[in-house]
Amino acid sequence: MTEEEKSLVERAKEYDASQIQVLEGLEAVRKRPGMYIGSTSSEGLHHLVWEIVDNSIDEALAGFATKIEVVVEKDNSITVTDDGRGIPVDIQAKTGRPAVETVFTVLHAGGKFGGGGYKVSGGLHGVGSSVVNALSTTLDVKVFKEGKVYFQEYHRGAVVSDLTIIGETDRHGTEVHFVPDPEIFRETTTFEFEKLATRVRELAFLNRGLHISIEDKRKEEAEVRAFHFEGGIKSYVEHLNATKTVLFPEPIYLEGNQQDISVEVSMQYTDGYHTNLLSFANNIHTYEGGTHESGFKTALTRVINDYARKQKLMRESDENLSGEDVREGLTAVISIKHPDPQFEGQTKTKLGNSEVRTVTDRLFSEHFAKFLMENPTVGRQIVEKGLLASKARLAAKRAREVTRRKGALEISSLPGKLADCSSREADKCELFIVEGDSAGGSAKQGRDREFQAILPIRGKILNVEKASMDKILANEEIRSLFTAMGTGFGADFDVSKARYHKLVIMTDADVDGAHIRTLLLTLFYRYMRPIVEAGYVYIAQPPLYGVKQGKNITYVQPGKQAEDELKQIVSSLPASPKPNVQRYKGLGEMDDHQLWETTMDPENRMMLQVSVDDAIEADQVFEMLMGDRVEPRRAFIEENAHYVKNLDI
Repeated sequence: MTEEEKSLVERAKEYDASQIQVLEGLEAVRKRPGMYIGSTSSEGLHHLVWEIVDNSIDEALAGFATKIEVVVEKDNSITVTDDGRGIPVDIQAKTGRPAVETVFTVLHAGGKFGGGGYKVSGGLHGVGSSVVNALSTTLDVKVFKEGKVYFQEYHRGAVVSDLTIIGETDRHGTEVHFVPDPEIFRETTTFEFEKLATRVRELAFLNRGLHISIEDKRKEEAEVRAFHFEGGIKSYVEHLNATKTVLFPEPIYLEGNQQDISVEVSMQYTDGYHTNLLSFANNIHTYEGGTHESGFKTALTRVINDYARKQKLMRESDENLSGEDVREGLTAVISIKHPDPQFEGQTKTKLGNSEVRTVTDRLFSEHFAKFLMENPTVGRQIVEKGLLASKARLAAKRAREVTRRKGALEISSLPGKLADCSSREADKCELFIVEGDSAGGSAKQGRDREFQAILPIRGKILNVEKASMDKILANEEIRSLFTAMGTGFGADFDVSKARYHKLVIMTDADVDGAHIRTLLLTLFYRYMRPIVEAGYVYIAQPPLYGVKQGKNITYVQPGKQAEDELKQIVSSLPASPKPNVQRYKGLGEMDDHQLWETTMDPENRMMLQVSVDDAIEADQVFEMLMGDRVEPRRAFIEENAHYVKNLDI
């Protein structure tokens, strides 16, 4: 037996019961927080708030709470208050401790496991309150119940004192206050007010009639936003379409119940080309869709085709409208409430209950077919929109086939103006989209040919926000970009085929450069969104100024402090020889060596990574900036003009 084999035998003997670790109580949560809240980044930190708010929402869903208040305290802690029944304070039989203590200290303890506490609930794992407690340095809870105020405090999940009565009250409800633990959340313990406010507003839309507010006490003057929508998800659709041109003034709203499952759908068509479909199950945003979404899509396509045939709005020879056709320009919100939803994965982003597909399909079909018969004008507008989409789709298909025959969309026929890199390892390769031929020339000379590719584009590409797919495919610059990336586009898009994992927009630091950048971002967001979500899109940050003295050059990067930094550099240099300040308005003003050194060299460059934190807000911003309606754009400019100090025209 070799020494290595002997070592293995010895180690095998040592592996006994003493090495099996049993984590008591909430130790497991502190040991592996990511298993319970997804991550310990900013995302996980904000998740703590929703675990507590979900409990208050459950009280509202059960019909006992009408008001929820979320407060970001001065010390960056969080307080959540509701006017529900108040967490039970009597002794829980199994633990022999007050129920409120059990809720905050025992995993999988709560009123959501068939004990009759809740018919419908968002927080289903019963880990919410106890996980927040485990991951907080301090958590305290006040329960207002039966004329008394009950109080208990915990440190990192452990009980500090028994549940005590600290006063009398005529209120009812629960108040939870917690301080996130910096030992767990090492990246940040600072809450983003906008992120919290967006979700609070969403919850107000999803729970018709609920009053919910958020307050930020960290500012000199506390900021409060209160939300209350009697229209529920109908108001949500109106909000989503606020900057768009709609085909009919009032969103369609349909609701129904079957097998204890309630289904709400609100929808409205715009004159645009993009679909904005949001789905929720028990207030949880199901980003990846699921059975409720597929049931809705199937029913929508079938009902519109049936209606169009019955009303003779389509010729007998016409092929049926596809799902893509009937969803073009659609804004829809689907919200279902289910007594026992099955989510795929701990992150709860896809609904898996098979019966929900059938229930959603049946309820929506029945109500939508009736709506179309009662509202023939709206019905005709919807069918005509679908027919136009169908014509554009068939034209795009023909255009795609023609360009494929010519080889314009095949990898084997990369665009002639693309200066490709020699590496074929996509995760190391970078594609710089450069404005103009002069900058393209400098970039080609200055780059590292091993991993950096250059694609120059001439002028401004097509604004895809208001263009159909056939027009987009007819644009040579866009076609070159699709081909260079190798991902395909639209329905055929496949992010795994991306030839570069860094797609860098490199434009001049002037108004035209900013416009080209916006046009490119619109294209990526609308037709290549997976590359944005994968974190592949970057914006280069070429310097604004070069301060030259003798042979030395100091560069000033763009940003709010650029002017101050420039003054500081100039004042710190000796008077002789006189420093020469150059303002770089175009990339073509730099030679290839300067462009490499300042903008392309991975060791020195600055780049901004493009991400989509809030897809709904991004959708509205692109529609407002790039769409047809002038009024929202004018309002935006008037509101934000004071931020612009120096405008290069």
